[in-house]
Amino acid sequence: MQVLDIKTTTKFDTGLEDVLKELETTQKDFWNLDRNCANFLYSLIIMKQAKNVLEIGTSNGYSGLWILKALEITKGNFTTIEFWEKRQSAARNYFTSLFPDSKPDCRIGQAIIALEDLYDEIQKGKKQSFDFVFIDANKKEYIKYFELVDKILAPDGVILADNILTHYEKVTPYVENLFNRDDYTSQILDLGAGMMLSVRLQ
Repeated sequence: MQVLDIKTTTKFDTGLEDVLKELETTQKDFWNLDRNCANFLYSLIIMKQAKNVLEIGTSNGYSGLWILKALEITKGNFTTIEFWEKRQSAARNYFTSLFPDSKPDCRIGQAIIALEDLYDEIQKGKKQSFDFVFIDANKKEYIKYFELVDKILAPDGVILADNILTHYEKVTPYVENLFNRDDYTSQILDLGAGMMLSVRLQ
């Protein structure tokens, strides 16, 4: 029986493609998504018609570039959080070069503190709730991220989390929490390092 190696057929303009291919050579060094997972993220944002996307874990900007490309279509806004300044500095350079009109909200520091700040800003009407959240940072803190994301996620909002299968022991509290909630529906996908898709029902 022949097994098909299905890959994404999404292609972008030369400038973006060149940068994506460059970053794909260092995928394992920066724990970036593989291209199939990045295309899935891109497609979900478009299908959701997301207008306010949050990324927890910028790294060197690979997934952020896919998000920004999707937001060109949905006309949405992008907020991204990264602990390491050096990594996000590289990401910001790619964002500015390839999406000069996007003006992403790039935040440096511990994700938990950044999420608390976002919650305060939303409460004060300075920022809108997020309709799409991508989690790809410290695996042990996924459950703590969710406790805060739950407060800033819009009704019918989507959460996509990476590394669910490769780091299952570390993310078990996150997975079990989502599967035991009546206000979310969740599915683990055998895609790349394993992704978990959760949709808020209320």
